[in-house]
Amino acid sequence: MTQFNIPVTMSSSLSIILVILVSLRTALSELCNPQDKQALLQIKKDLGNPTTLSSWLPTTDCCNRTWLGVLCDTDTQTYRVNNLDLSGHNLPKPYPIPSSLANLPYLNFLYIGGINNLVGPIPPAIAKLTQLHYLYITHTNVSGAIPDFLSQIKTLVTLDFSYNALSGTLPPSISSLPNLGGITFDGNRISGAIPDSYGSFSKLFTAMTISRNRLTGKIPPTFANLNLAFVDLSRNMLEGDASVLFGSDKNTKKIHLAKNSLAFDLGKVGLSKNLNGLDLRNNRIYGTLPQGLAQLKFLQSLNVSFNNLCGEIPQGGNLKRFDVSSYANNKCLCGSPLPSCT
Repeated sequence: MTQFNIPVTMSSSLSIILVILVSLRTALSELCNPQDKQALLQIKKDLGNPTTLSSWLPTTDCCNRTWLGVLCDTDTQTYRVNNLDLSGHNLPKPYPIPSSLANLPYLNFLYIGGINNLVGPIPPAIAKLTQLHYLYITHTNVSGAIPDFLSQIKTLVTLDFSYNALSGTLPPSISSLPNLGGITFDGNRISGAIPDSYGSFSKLFTAMTISRNRLTGKIPPTFANLNLAFVDLSRNMLEGDASVLFGSDKNTKKIHLAKNSLAFDLGKVGLSKNLNGLDLRNNRIYGTLPQGLAQLKFLQSLNVSFNNLCGEIPQGGNLKRFDVSSYANNKCLCGSPLPSCT
Protein backbone atom coordinates (compact mmCIF):
# COMPACT_ATOMS: atom_id res chain seq x y z
CA MET A 1 0.00 0.00 0.00
CA THR A 2 2.81 2.37 0.86
CA GLN A 3 4.53 1.73 -2.43
CA PHE A 4 1.25 2.42 -4.23
CA ASN A 5 0.58 5.76 -2.47
CA ILE A 6 3.99 7.31 -3.07
CA PRO A 7 3.59 7.73 -6.84
CA VAL A 8 0.09 9.17 -6.34
CA THR A 9 1.40 11.75 -3.87
CA MET A 10 4.25 12.67 -6.18
CA SER A 11 1.84 12.95 -9.09
CA SER A 12 -0.48 15.21 -7.12
CA SER A 13 2.41 17.41 -6.05
CA LEU A 14 3.63 17.69 -9.61
CA SER A 15 0.16 18.64 -10.79
CA ILE A 16 -0.11 21.35 -8.18
CA ILE A 17 3.31 22.70 -9.09
CA LEU A 18 2.39 22.65 -12.77
CA VAL A 19 -0.82 24.60 -12.11
CA ILE A 20 1.11 27.17 -10.09
CA LEU A 21 3.73 27.53 -12.81
CA VAL A 22 1.12 27.95 -15.54
CA SER A 23 -0.77 30.52 -13.45
CA LEU A 24 2.43 32.38 -12.68
CA ARG A 25 3.47 32.35 -16.33
CA THR A 26 0.04 33.65 -17.37
CA ALA A 27 0.20 36.43 -14.79
CA LEU A 28 3.69 37.42 -15.82
CA SER A 29 2.88 37.37 -19.53
CA GLU A 30 -0.35 39.38 -19.24
CA LEU A 31 0.03 42.80 -20.87
CA CYS A 32 -3.03 44.43 -19.32
CA ASN A 33 -2.23 46.81 -16.50
CA PRO A 34 -3.92 45.51 -13.30
CA GLN A 35 -5.39 48.93 -12.49
CA ASP A 36 -6.83 49.23 -15.99
CA LYS A 37 -8.34 45.76 -15.78
CA GLN A 38 -9.91 46.56 -12.42
CA ALA A 39 -11.32 49.81 -13.84
CA LEU A 40 -12.81 48.04 -16.86
CA LEU A 41 -14.42 45.37 -14.72
CA GLN A 42 -15.90 48.10 -12.52
CA ILE A 43 -17.25 49.91 -15.61
CA LYS A 44 -18.88 46.64 -16.69
CA LYS A 45 -20.44 46.28 -13.25
CA ASP A 46 -21.59 49.92 -13.22
CA LEU A 47 -23.40 49.28 -16.52
CA GLY A 48 -25.26 46.30 -15.08
CA ASN A 49 -23.00 43.60 -16.54
CA PRO A 50 -24.53 43.69 -20.04
CA THR A 51 -24.25 40.47 -22.03
CA THR A 52 -22.50 42.38 -24.80
CA LEU A 53 -19.51 42.74 -22.46
CA SER A 54 -19.26 39.02 -21.74
CA SER A 55 -15.75 39.03 -23.25
CA TRP A 56 -14.54 41.19 -20.35
CA LEU A 57 -13.34 38.40 -18.04
CA PRO A 58 -11.03 38.71 -15.01
CA THR A 59 -9.19 35.58 -16.17
CA THR A 60 -8.17 36.99 -19.58
CA ASP A 61 -5.83 39.71 -20.81
CA CYS A 62 -7.64 42.98 -21.62
CA CYS A 63 -4.88 43.87 -24.11
CA ASN A 64 -5.17 40.74 -26.28
CA ARG A 65 -7.91 42.28 -28.46
CA THR A 66 -10.58 39.84 -27.23
CA TRP A 67 -12.18 42.40 -24.92
CA LEU A 68 -14.86 44.08 -27.03
CA GLY A 69 -14.12 47.76 -27.62
CA VAL A 70 -10.82 47.81 -25.69
CA LEU A 71 -7.47 48.73 -27.20
CA CYS A 72 -4.13 49.19 -25.44
CA ASP A 73 -1.15 51.37 -26.34
CA THR A 74 1.20 49.07 -28.23
CA ASP A 75 3.16 51.89 -29.87
CA THR A 76 4.92 52.92 -26.68
CA GLN A 77 4.62 49.38 -25.25
CA THR A 78 3.16 50.75 -22.04
CA TYR A 79 0.07 48.63 -22.76
CA ARG A 80 -2.23 51.04 -20.94
CA VAL A 81 -5.84 51.14 -22.15
CA ASN A 82 -6.01 54.18 -24.44
CA ASN A 83 -9.04 53.46 -26.61
CA LEU A 84 -12.50 52.50 -25.33
CA ASP A 85 -15.59 52.01 -27.47
CA LEU A 86 -18.76 51.56 -25.43
CA SER A 87 -21.35 51.49 -28.19
CA GLY A 88 -24.46 49.48 -28.94
CA HIS A 89 -24.84 47.87 -25.53
CA ASN A 90 -28.26 46.75 -24.33
CA LEU A 91 -28.31 47.74 -20.68
CA PRO A 92 -30.74 45.81 -18.47
CA LYS A 93 -32.13 49.05 -17.02
CA PRO A 94 -31.29 52.79 -17.03
CA TYR A 95 -27.75 53.56 -15.86
CA PRO A 96 -25.64 56.75 -15.77
CA ILE A 97 -22.28 57.12 -17.48
CA PRO A 98 -19.90 55.30 -15.09
CA SER A 99 -17.69 57.60 -13.01
CA SER A 100 -15.26 54.68 -12.92
CA LEU A 101 -14.12 55.80 -16.39
CA ALA A 102 -11.88 58.23 -14.49
CA ASN A 103 -9.76 55.24 -13.47
CA LEU A 104 -8.49 54.86 -17.05
CA PRO A 105 -6.08 57.83 -16.98
CA TYR A 106 -4.41 57.01 -20.31
CA LEU A 107 -7.58 57.15 -22.40
CA ASN A 108 -7.04 58.98 -25.68
CA PHE A 109 -10.31 57.99 -27.37
CA LEU A 110 -13.69 57.45 -25.69
CA TYR A 111 -16.81 56.57 -27.66
CA ILE A 112 -20.15 56.07 -25.90
CA GLY A 113 -23.00 55.66 -28.36
CA GLY A 114 -26.23 53.97 -29.31
CA ILE A 115 -27.30 53.16 -25.74
CA ASN A 116 -30.92 54.13 -25.07
CA ASN A 117 -30.73 53.21 -21.40
CA LEU A 118 -27.81 55.52 -20.69
CA VAL A 119 -29.22 58.44 -18.70
CA GLY A 120 -28.27 61.27 -16.37
CA PRO A 121 -25.66 64.02 -16.74
CA ILE A 122 -22.10 63.83 -18.04
CA PRO A 123 -20.15 63.00 -14.84
CA PRO A 124 -17.43 65.35 -13.47
CA ALA A 125 -15.13 62.32 -13.37
CA ILE A 126 -14.62 62.77 -17.13
CA ALA A 127 -12.47 65.82 -16.33
CA LYS A 128 -9.85 63.48 -14.84
CA LEU A 129 -9.14 62.04 -18.30
CA THR A 130 -6.39 64.56 -18.95
CA GLN A 131 -5.00 62.74 -21.99
CA LEU A 132 -8.32 62.51 -23.81
CA HIS A 133 -8.29 63.71 -27.43
CA TYR A 134 -11.59 62.40 -28.78
CA LEU A 135 -14.82 62.34 -26.77
CA TYR A 136 -17.99 61.00 -28.35
CA ILE A 137 -21.29 60.64 -26.45
CA THR A 138 -23.96 60.13 -29.11
CA HIS A 139 -27.44 58.67 -29.54
CA THR A 140 -28.14 58.16 -25.84
CA ASN A 141 -30.56 59.65 -23.32
CA VAL A 142 -27.82 61.47 -21.42
CA SER A 143 -29.29 64.75 -20.15
CA GLY A 144 -28.35 67.95 -18.34
CA ALA A 145 -26.15 70.75 -19.61
CA ILE A 146 -22.87 70.46 -21.50
CA PRO A 147 -20.51 70.88 -18.54
CA ASP A 148 -17.96 73.66 -18.05
CA PHE A 149 -15.42 71.21 -16.68
CA LEU A 150 -14.68 70.02 -20.21
CA SER A 151 -12.46 73.10 -20.53
CA GLN A 152 -10.07 71.40 -18.08
CA ILE A 153 -9.19 68.71 -20.64
CA LYS A 154 -6.69 70.74 -22.65
CA THR A 155 -5.90 67.83 -24.99
CA LEU A 156 -9.40 67.65 -26.49
CA VAL A 157 -9.50 67.69 -30.29
CA THR A 158 -13.09 66.58 -30.96
CA LEU A 159 -16.31 66.88 -28.95
CA ASP A 160 -19.33 65.04 -30.33
CA PHE A 161 -22.48 65.06 -28.19
CA SER A 162 -24.97 64.58 -31.02
CA TYR A 163 -28.47 63.21 -30.55
CA ASN A 164 -28.85 62.99 -26.80
CA ALA A 165 -31.22 64.77 -24.39
CA LEU A 166 -28.82 67.57 -23.44
CA SER A 167 -30.33 70.93 -22.51
CA GLY A 168 -29.22 74.20 -20.98
CA THR A 169 -26.98 76.69 -22.77
CA LEU A 170 -23.68 76.38 -24.60
CA PRO A 171 -20.69 76.65 -22.23
CA PRO A 172 -18.53 79.65 -23.22
CA SER A 173 -15.47 78.08 -21.56
CA ILE A 174 -14.80 75.41 -24.21
CA SER A 175 -13.61 78.11 -26.61
CA SER A 176 -10.41 78.22 -24.50
CA LEU A 177 -9.43 74.67 -25.48
CA PRO A 178 -6.21 75.13 -27.47
CA ASN A 179 -6.42 71.99 -29.62
CA LEU A 180 -10.14 71.76 -30.28
CA GLY A 181 -10.83 71.18 -33.96
CA GLY A 182 -14.60 70.83 -33.93
CA ILE A 183 -17.84 70.43 -31.98
CA THR A 184 -20.92 68.43 -32.92
CA PHE A 185 -23.93 69.04 -30.70
CA ASP A 186 -26.73 68.24 -33.19
CA GLY A 187 -30.09 66.88 -32.11
CA ASN A 188 -30.36 68.02 -28.50
CA ARG A 189 -32.43 70.59 -26.57
CA ILE A 190 -29.77 73.25 -26.20
CA SER A 191 -31.23 76.75 -25.89
CA GLY A 192 -30.09 80.34 -25.54
CA ALA A 193 -27.62 82.34 -27.58
CA ILE A 194 -24.35 81.25 -29.11
CA PRO A 195 -21.61 82.70 -26.86
CA ASP A 196 -19.51 85.53 -28.31
CA SER A 197 -16.44 83.59 -27.17
CA TYR A 198 -17.15 80.98 -29.85
CA GLY A 199 -15.59 83.40 -32.31
CA SER A 200 -12.26 83.03 -30.51
CA PHE A 201 -11.61 79.34 -31.03
CA SER A 202 -8.05 78.57 -32.10
CA LYS A 203 -6.98 78.37 -35.74
CA LEU A 204 -7.31 74.58 -35.49
CA PHE A 205 -11.09 74.92 -35.10
CA THR A 206 -12.76 74.08 -38.44
CA ALA A 207 -16.16 72.47 -37.76
CA MET A 208 -19.23 73.62 -35.83
CA THR A 209 -22.50 71.72 -36.09
CA ILE A 210 -25.26 72.58 -33.62
CA SER A 211 -28.32 71.81 -35.76
CA ARG A 212 -31.72 70.65 -34.51
CA ASN A 213 -31.61 72.51 -31.21
CA ARG A 214 -33.36 75.55 -29.71
CA LEU A 215 -30.75 78.24 -30.17
CA THR A 216 -31.98 81.84 -30.26
CA GLY A 217 -30.51 85.26 -30.85
CA LYS A 218 -27.93 86.32 -33.41
CA ILE A 219 -24.79 84.74 -34.77
CA PRO A 220 -21.96 86.59 -32.99
CA PRO A 221 -20.02 89.09 -35.15
CA THR A 222 -16.87 87.45 -33.75
CA PHE A 223 -17.52 84.54 -36.12
CA ALA A 224 -15.87 86.65 -38.79
CA ASN A 225 -12.60 85.53 -37.15
CA LEU A 226 -13.33 81.84 -37.78
CA ASN A 227 -12.33 79.89 -40.86
CA LEU A 228 -14.83 77.06 -40.68
CA ALA A 229 -14.72 74.28 -43.23
CA PHE A 230 -18.14 73.05 -42.15
CA VAL A 231 -20.84 74.94 -40.26
CA ASP A 232 -24.35 73.64 -39.61
CA LEU A 233 -26.68 75.80 -37.50
CA SER A 234 -29.86 74.68 -39.24
CA ARG A 235 -33.20 74.02 -37.53
CA ASN A 236 -32.84 76.50 -34.69
CA MET A 237 -34.45 79.89 -34.01
CA LEU A 238 -31.53 82.11 -34.94
CA GLU A 239 -32.16 85.54 -36.44
CA GLY A 240 -30.34 88.44 -38.04
CA ASP A 241 -27.08 88.52 -39.96
CA ALA A 242 -25.18 85.38 -40.97
CA SER A 243 -22.90 87.04 -43.51
CA VAL A 244 -19.96 86.67 -41.09
CA LEU A 245 -19.87 82.97 -41.97
CA PHE A 246 -19.06 83.77 -45.59
CA GLY A 247 -15.91 85.09 -47.20
CA SER A 248 -13.87 84.65 -50.34
CA ASP A 249 -10.76 84.34 -48.20
CA LYS A 250 -12.14 81.40 -46.21
CA ASN A 251 -11.83 77.66 -46.84
CA THR A 252 -15.49 76.93 -46.21
CA LYS A 253 -16.90 73.79 -47.82
CA LYS A 254 -20.40 73.59 -46.37
CA ILE A 255 -22.76 76.17 -44.88
CA HIS A 256 -26.10 74.83 -43.62
CA LEU A 257 -28.41 77.43 -42.07
CA ALA A 258 -31.84 76.13 -43.09
CA LYS A 259 -35.00 76.71 -41.06
CA ASN A 260 -34.07 79.71 -38.95
CA SER A 261 -35.15 83.38 -39.13
CA LEU A 262 -31.92 84.75 -40.58
CA ALA A 263 -32.10 87.96 -42.62
CA PHE A 264 -29.18 89.48 -44.59
CA ASP A 265 -28.25 90.53 -48.11
CA LEU A 266 -26.93 87.40 -49.80
CA GLY A 267 -25.78 89.35 -52.84
CA LYS A 268 -23.08 91.09 -50.79
CA VAL A 269 -21.33 88.02 -49.38
CA GLY A 270 -18.05 86.58 -50.65
CA LEU A 271 -17.93 82.88 -51.48
CA SER A 272 -15.20 80.41 -50.68
CA LYS A 273 -13.82 78.82 -53.85
CA ASN A 274 -14.06 75.45 -52.05
CA LEU A 275 -17.77 75.73 -51.29
CA ASN A 276 -19.58 72.49 -52.22
CA GLY A 277 -22.77 72.75 -50.17
CA LEU A 278 -25.07 75.69 -49.39
CA ASP A 279 -28.43 75.23 -47.68
CA LEU A 280 -30.21 78.47 -46.74
CA ARG A 281 -33.84 77.44 -47.22
CA ASN A 282 -36.66 78.69 -45.02
CA ASN A 283 -35.17 81.95 -43.78
CA ARG A 284 -35.76 85.66 -44.51
CA ILE A 285 -32.68 86.18 -46.63
CA TYR A 286 -32.95 88.94 -49.26
CA GLY A 287 -30.98 90.51 -52.10
CA THR A 288 -29.73 88.70 -55.20
CA LEU A 289 -27.85 85.47 -55.66
CA PRO A 290 -24.06 86.04 -55.78
CA GLN A 291 -22.73 85.89 -59.34
CA GLY A 292 -19.81 83.88 -57.97
CA LEU A 293 -22.07 80.83 -57.56
CA ALA A 294 -21.58 80.02 -61.24
CA GLN A 295 -17.80 79.90 -60.79
CA LEU A 296 -17.79 77.38 -57.96
CA LYS A 297 -16.16 74.23 -59.35
CA PHE A 298 -17.04 72.00 -56.40
CA LEU A 299 -20.65 73.04 -55.75
CA GLN A 300 -22.77 69.89 -55.43
CA SER A 301 -25.77 70.99 -53.37
CA LEU A 302 -27.71 74.26 -53.27
CA ASN A 303 -31.01 75.25 -51.72
CA VAL A 304 -32.12 78.86 -51.24
CA SER A 305 -35.87 78.22 -51.43
CA PHE A 306 -38.43 79.94 -49.18
CA ASN A 307 -36.61 83.24 -48.77
CA ASN A 308 -37.02 86.84 -50.02
CA LEU A 309 -34.47 86.71 -52.84
CA CYS A 310 -34.89 88.62 -56.09
CA GLY A 311 -33.17 89.04 -59.43
CA GLU A 312 -31.91 86.72 -62.12
CA ILE A 313 -30.40 83.35 -61.23
CA PRO A 314 -26.74 83.17 -62.35
CA GLN A 315 -26.13 80.75 -65.20
CA GLY A 316 -23.38 78.30 -66.04
CA GLY A 317 -20.98 76.08 -64.18
CA ASN A 318 -22.43 73.56 -61.76
CA LEU A 319 -25.64 75.60 -61.38
CA LYS A 320 -27.10 73.72 -64.32
CA ARG A 321 -27.54 70.66 -62.13
CA PHE A 322 -30.09 72.35 -59.82
CA ASP A 323 -33.82 72.32 -60.54
CA VAL A 324 -36.77 74.49 -59.49
CA SER A 325 -36.80 73.10 -55.95
CA SER A 326 -33.46 74.78 -55.21
CA TYR A 327 -34.93 78.25 -55.84
CA ALA A 328 -38.70 77.93 -55.25
CA ASN A 329 -40.84 80.28 -53.16
CA ASN A 330 -38.73 83.40 -53.22
CA LYS A 331 -39.94 86.97 -53.59
CA CYS A 332 -38.91 87.55 -57.18
CA LEU A 333 -36.16 85.21 -58.38
CA CYS A 334 -36.31 84.54 -62.10
CA GLY A 335 -34.41 82.90 -64.93
CA SER A 336 -33.72 79.24 -65.64
CA PRO A 337 -34.86 76.92 -64.16
CA LEU A 338 -37.56 79.38 -62.99
CA PRO A 339 -39.65 81.40 -65.48
CA SER A 340 -37.86 84.02 -67.54
CA CYS A 341 -37.24 87.47 -66.08
CA THR A 342 -38.93 89.21 -69.02
